[in-house]
Amino acid sequence: MPLTAIGDVIRQSPAGVGAFNVIQLEHATAIVAGAEAAGVPVVLQISENCVRYHGALEPVALASLAVARAAAVPVAVHLDHATDRALVEEAVTLGIGSVMFDASALPDEANVAATAEVTAWCHARGVWVEAELGEVGGKDGVHAPGARTKPHEAADYVAATGVDALAVAVGTSHAMTTKEAVLDLALIAELRAALPVPLVLHGSSGVPDDTLRAAVRHGMKKINIATHLNQAFTGAVRDHLARDARVVDPRKYVRSGRDAVAREVAHLLGVLSLA
Repeated sequence: MPLTAIGDVIRQSPAGVGAFNVIQLEHATAIVAGAEAAGVPVVLQISENCVRYHGALEPVALASLAVARAAAVPVAVHLDHATDRALVEEAVTLGIGSVMFDASALPDEANVAATAEVTAWCHARGVWVEAELGEVGGKDGVHAPGARTKPHEAADYVAATGVDALAVAVGTSHAMTTKEAVLDLALIAELRAALPVPLVLHGSSGVPDDTLRAAVRHGMKKINIATHLNQAFTGAVRDHLARDARVVDPRKYVRSGRDAVAREVAHLLGVLSLA
């Protein structure tokens, strides 16, 4: 199955689209394995923090693109939470077909201007652009989950920037390790009615399965999950090392983490497909 544009994945999916963050190669292969088990498309996301961890975008990007091209289901590769335009441009040059440009730290007018410029540059190259309005909680541990995106402001923002999708604040928070997020489902429905572009739910690791289904039914389309998969990976590796104190080959215990992520991805994609 060839590498697939994220816009095609979203348009062709009748329910929610799972978008999962890649940390290392094992994450990418596990996410695709989970998608193949579920028989549905998936999105591999590479965050700016992941790029910082690897010291460069190219190695993790090319690896993720190769995994996507070899998959038995449609797989899109997406650059997530990029604050640096140069990183966006590098991603596009490497063949990544969609980006999330995050200018939320800028004043409102500067945010709109910067996002519009990046969007125009990307659209000229056939690249899909996501942005964020309303600052989802928990990014870098500094925001509370109480922020809410106002529908009329979101509509104005989409019109002014030309973005293809919008991440909105409706009650989630990044980096949650417990499933206790309470979503404003009525607000999701209002945003869906007000906007001509797909809605994106960031910080979805903290959302219970039933609430994820409800969020999709009320209008969420792209569901971003990272921390929950990292918990599964780390827990499985810890368990393996606890069972076998003599193991030294990382392939043996890392495989446990990879398999755990694949199972969770298959489960979550099933949750979103049944919304």
